[in-house]
This record gives sequence, C-alpha cells and structure tokens, in this order.
Amino acid sequence: MSWTSRGSRRTATAAAAALAAVALAGCGGLEASGPSAAGGGLSDSVSLEGQSYAVGGKDFDEQLVLCQVAVAALESVQATVTDRCNVGGTQATRDALLAGDIDLYWDYNGTGWITFLGETTPIPDEEEQYVAVRDRDLAENDIHWIGRTPFNNTYAFAVKEEKAAELNLTTLSDMAAYINSGQPGSVCIETEYASRDDGISGLQTTYGFQVPAPTILQTGAIYQATADGDCLFGLVFTTDGRIPQLGLRVLEDDKRYHPNYNASVTVRGEAYDRDPNISQVFEPIAAALDDATMAELNKQVSADGLAPREVARTWLAEQGFIGAA
Repeated sequence: MSWTSRGSRRTATAAAAALAAVALAGCGGLEASGPSAAGGGLSDSVSLEGQSYAVGGKDFDEQLVLCQVAVAALESVQATVTDRCNVGGTQATRDALLAGDIDLYWDYNGTGWITFLGETTPIPDEEEQYVAVRDRDLAENDIHWIGRTPFNNTYAFAVKEEKAAELNLTTLSDMAAYINSGQPGSVCIETEYASRDDGISGLQTTYGFQVPAPTILQTGAIYQATADGDCLFGLVFTTDGRIPQLGLRVLEDDKRYHPNYNASVTVRGEAYDRDPNISQVFEPIAAALDDATMAELNKQVSADGLAPREVARTWLAEQGFIGAA
C-alpha cells in the first residue's frame, strides 16, 4: 500500500467501534453527491438509479485511490454516493461497515482471512484464498466480497539496490542469515506490523531470526529512510510506486510467509440486497487492476502529488468505465 497501515489483527471490540465512530466524525469527505451526468462505459449496461451508498476506505494512498474509484464508478451508474473515504485503519473501517456507518469499501483477501475470520494459515493460491474468505464472511457476517484484483499488495522487505547487490541480498532467507551473523543494520517496520498476527513475530519464527529492537516508523517514512540508508531492511508494500522510484530491491518471500493481499469490494448484506447489480459495477473494475496498474496509480499520489480523486477518475475514463473525466 503507499501507506499508513493495514490495521490490527483483532476482532471488533467496543473500543474499536468507538474509534470507528470518531474516525467517521473526523473524515474530511462526508459529502453526498447525486447521479453523474457522464455516460458511457458501465452506465451502458448497469443502472443503480435510486440507490444510495456510503463509500468508505482506509487511510493510506492506495485505499484513498480505490475509494475514489468506487465513488466515481457508482456515480457513473446513477447512484447517490456519500464520500466517506479515509475512515482510518483496518479495524476502524471494518467496524464502520459492520455498524452500517458505511455500505462498502475495498479490503484485502488476506486481511479478511487472518484478521476478520481469525485464521492463522494463509492459503497460497490467490483464487482459493479469495473464494474461502468470500464464502465464510458471507455466511458468518453477511458481507459480500465482490471481484478480485490481479494485484497482490502484500507485505515485503526492501533494501537499497546498491546495498542489496553489495551484500548479495535477494530473499528473506538472506535477510535472516545477515541478521543472524550479527552484522550492523536496522530493521524498520510500522507500528501495526509489530503486533499483528502476520507481522514481525511470525516472520522471525518462520525464518529463524530475532530482531531485539526493530525501528518503528510511519509507513511512508520507511521508503525514504531505506533509500537513504537509515534502514537497511525496510517494510514496504509490493504495489507501492516509490519502490522503483527510490531504487529499492524487494526481497523474495521464499518461504511464502505473508498472505495474499488481492483486493475486493466488501459490501454489507443489506446494501447488496437492495440491488445485486452492484456486482456488475465492481467485477470488471477489479479485474483491470493488476500490479503494474496499481503501482502506477499509487505513484501518481505518493510521488507525483496528484489528488486520489483525480487519479481515480482519470484512470476509469481511460479504461472506458466512465465518461471523460
């Protein structure tokens, strides 16, 4: 993700629900928008006229883009949309969905499986992982998972390219061997990765190393700190456009520790049942979002400074999903 966080790996609590309410109250974009006049694309085959949706999203660049993709897509098929992008972290946004404060948002299959459904073992095959989380979350929580992106925005560790070449670092096993050798070099991670079920603790167990005191930074700061050499190993997200821009090498997860983080649109049951044609809006959009595309959209926000709304609408128009932006 060009990012702040994915969120904690805990079930919803009253405190988390309160956090969601606070986060929603503080959101910058709570405006309702009427049906778009733009034609073409999705509106040629789908109409959600008369339907209203509150669209949410998490608080990092990729999610801000995806949220605006959802807003623009729904507007293009004549739905009335309340923009609640930037709710907060993973648990706050999920709690908002379950409470009915939002009707839908994009989330990640691995997040659903590990965080929301409490599983501890990821499913390696991306489609099998998607089907498993889709079916269980619907059965247990009446949450629909629509579509699955080809992009897989999972966790990874990166090293400055020149340093990686010097130290012959290409895999996480190489990283573990380097750390176990006692040579100098900091490991930089975000706050949530320090405590989540698929975070640093499990990584150390899987690869057989120990970091006594990892450096905790804001996720966005890790990329530049790694490029500057302040972090030898920096936690990154694989679709972040800053990776190639800053000359970072992503280390291969050769033991496949991290779950698959393909994205889907999660919709609460009541909102879905009002008009199941909402699936026809998001399935083709999800299918068009591969790794290279998502990395480029993220780069336009995180590196080029464009607004997520502009990036989302331009891409949708270029792909023919909506009329000209």
